[in-house]
Amino acid sequence: MSIHRLIHGDCLKVLESGAIGSVNCIFADPPDNIGLFYCDGKDLVPNCEYLTWLGQCIRHFLPITDTLWFSFNAKWMLDLSCVLDELIHAPLRNLEARFCIQTFTFGQHRQTDLGYGYRPLLRLRYENAPIYPDQVRVPSWRQEHGDKRADPRGRVPSDVFNFPRVTGNSQQRRTWHPTQLHEGLIERCIKLSTKEGDVVLDPFAGTGTTLRVCKRINRSCILIEKNAYYCEKLAEEHGLLIAQAE
Repeated sequence: MSIHRLIHGDCLKVLESGAIGSVNCIFADPPDNIGLFYCDGKDLVPNCEYLTWLGQCIRHFLPITDTLWFSFNAKWMLDLSCVLDELIHAPLRNLEARFCIQTFTFGQHRQTDLGYGYRPLLRLRYENAPIYPDQVRVPSWRQEHGDKRADPRGRVPSDVFNFPRVTGNSQQRRTWHPTQLHEGLIERCIKLSTKEGDVVLDPFAGTGTTLRVCKRINRSCILIEKNAYYCEKLAEEHGLLIAQAE
């Protein structure tokens, strides 16, 4: 039976307290620092402060998990690569870094330059971490076109994740939060990195997308959310008690 927890607090402080322990997978989608308005204020700090914080997050996440998925805004790709260089090449780290991308059906529209039509998705995985490609197979072109040579199991998809943005008319949309990732995207990441009964941590719970996916595919989920109002909405939707971080 899967067990789910919701913790109200700052994820770094929660992890520093030792309240979580080890988990099989982390899916993290931190704020983008592009000036969006959350119910507790505007998401905008100096760039150097934000990038330092991203590095701190990754350093706190890696010791407690086998695989870390990290979704972030494309404008930070080069800067984050510099942060990763130190982590990947640290002695005895044995980490594999892989950049995937989520492509958008409806990308950003800009008048002054090219808009972003994708979102980077970083996977950091220890060398011996389990991986389950058979769990994410999709129908191949040959299967869809009746080719007898097709592998009946389907094909393991590529590192380009073609899932639409969750916009206002999406059935997945929770209108009380400014941002939200597609459930299919998170499901593919979790299935590739865990088996049934494993534990997944989402340190930036937001609308609870990771929890909804974990419920559907039988994984236990730990949510951390620093905003009290968002915690209340998650507790209401999922019937969870809110644990207060010490």
